[in-house]
Amino acid sequence: MVNADVRGDRGQGPCVVIDPYSSGALFTEALRSQGVPVAAVVSSPRPPEAYVSSYRPQDFPDVIVYDGDLDDVVRRVRALDPRCVIAGCESGVELAERIAPRVLPELSNAPGLAEARRDKSRMAAAVRAAGLPVIPQICTANVEEAAAWLESEGLIGADLVIKPPKSASTDGVIKVRRGTDWQAVFERQIGRINQFGEVDDRLIVQKLVTGTEYVVDTFSHDGKHSLVDVCSYDKVDNGPHMAVYDTMRWLPPDEPVVAPLAEYAFDVLDAVGVRFGSAHVEVMGTADGPVLIELGARPHGGGQPRFNRNATGDSQIDRTVRWLTGGELPQGYELLTHQMCVFHMVRHSGTVRDTAVLDEIRTLSSHHFSVQNLSDGDHVPVTKDLVDSLNFGFVILAHPDEEKIKRDYRIIRALEQKLVIEEP
Repeated sequence: MVNADVRGDRGQGPCVVIDPYSSGALFTEALRSQGVPVAAVVSSPRPPEAYVSSYRPQDFPDVIVYDGDLDDVVRRVRALDPRCVIAGCESGVELAERIAPRVLPELSNAPGLAEARRDKSRMAAAVRAAGLPVIPQICTANVEEAAAWLESEGLIGADLVIKPPKSASTDGVIKVRRGTDWQAVFERQIGRINQFGEVDDRLIVQKLVTGTEYVVDTFSHDGKHSLVDVCSYDKVDNGPHMAVYDTMRWLPPDEPVVAPLAEYAFDVLDAVGVRFGSAHVEVMGTADGPVLIELGARPHGGGQPRFNRNATGDSQIDRTVRWLTGGELPQGYELLTHQMCVFHMVRHSGTVRDTAVLDEIRTLSSHHFSVQNLSDGDHVPVTKDLVDSLNFGFVILAHPDEEKIKRDYRIIRALEQKLVIEEP
């Protein structure tokens, strides 16, 4: 354990959370339990649809709505005498990066690299400029430019990924297998409205790299990074939809892959100018070493900090609170119990029946938490991305005996097969 640095004479007002949605909604209770008030700034009058259910406006005495007048929002935030300004989720990152340097420059990330913490193409460019390996890619609005790049890179006919430079939760991410008309995919996706209501006016075309996907969650202060958790993802093909989330497993800190992943992730944080707050770094572990998939300058979403607390006794939310209240901050983490998140999956679209079969999940010996958003008669889409998975639901399995978790995982998949889904 190391003592947090001296905080200095900083504000005694609230912690200001920009878009307190998803995991950002967890800051309120954690901070208030330690006597720290919380204020909200929202980047639009209504949350993006994916975040509506997590928004609790009643948690805040006043909500500042950004309507395009940044100077007015900065003035109102300054008047609060805030302790910090942080992003609650991905939709709040850009606004947080614009407000924090003007209100609390000593508690902000490097302003000159703000775009590299949100735009995935600029992110990759900053990481490459720092001498770190990245996935070969181009970001363009022009399909001919993309075709010329593919030819120059020798990637004609290769497996590809096409995705927007801004979004989250695999929204708009398309894997294009060799032999598939990638140009048709590009033309279909360009100009699409993403889950944040933004137009995808450019697209990233990149080589599909293979390996194991990891997430490295961190907390930083004064440019010093600490490791909160490392998890590995397992993904599967679901019919024509590739790399659909199957499970996420919390890794013991002494697992050999953890140290090199943390070192690479910390270098990435330096490259994109992260100096304060939470970050969520997704990395592909390849035969040649780790390469960046993308980074979010905010906490791990989907409520993960709640479950991380169960697995490790800590979370990005908790470290933020301890830093603000003068507590001690560890540099790493412990794994207190084996834990896995199982993402529910629908094999084909249709009307669902017999949802009661899923009730058995709550009786499993390793069951810690679960949510299923299904009722008989609901229409369910085939699971093609993380948004679909979370709309259906997920299960957190936790147990000292990892074999019991593996057994219960198999039971969950067998129960899903008992659902009756009538195709239209």
